[in-house]
Amino acid sequence: MNVGHLVAGRPTLVSCTPAGVMEILKRSGIAVEGANAVVLGRSDIVGKPMALLLMHANATVTICHSKTRDLAETTRRADIVVAAMGRAAMVTPEYIRPGATVIDVGINRVTDAAQAAKYFANFPERLAGFQAKGSTLVGDVHPDVANVAGAITPVPGGVGPLTIAMLMSNTVKAARLRARSDGRLTSDAKKIPVAATAKN
Repeated sequence: MNVGHLVAGRPTLVSCTPAGVMEILKRSGIAVEGANAVVLGRSDIVGKPMALLLMHANATVTICHSKTRDLAETTRRADIVVAAMGRAAMVTPEYIRPGATVIDVGINRVTDAAQAAKYFANFPERLAGFQAKGSTLVGDVHPDVANVAGAITPVPGGVGPLTIAMLMSNTVKAARLRARSDGRLTSDAKKIPVAATAKN
């Protein structure tokens, strides 16, 4: 039901990570309307709802996946790139147009020293952190992309906290929707669109 509302442009409960990405773009003053946006990944939880939210915000959206041909060429045309493919450091600087906004949704644990040295060759503090702990997190975007992008979300500490915040937002919204479906209208519940109902 919620997917149907989202497709129809009347979102009620929206997948938390895509909702968090939209919040990041909004609060960072990144223009979405009229932008060329590329979503890397087509999962039901992130990729598809992310593309729909961007489309409803009037971006021109391209969805890419593991079978996409000339992936780097496609992403280089984008003003906004959302990486959610679940492959560590897959998006390298060659994928990104200088000045583009890059949202890194991926969270991949790195435990191999050779990989860490490769990913963090230009980030000695991150490499030192890996050496101290024996593991670290890296997104789907290679850290070197920070030198090309106009704006980029870090991993960890970027999309993750917003995902949690959106989970809390969905929880409050679900409670208001349930109150409405039970007939106990509150002033907050009256703000919910008439078509929106929820059961549990």
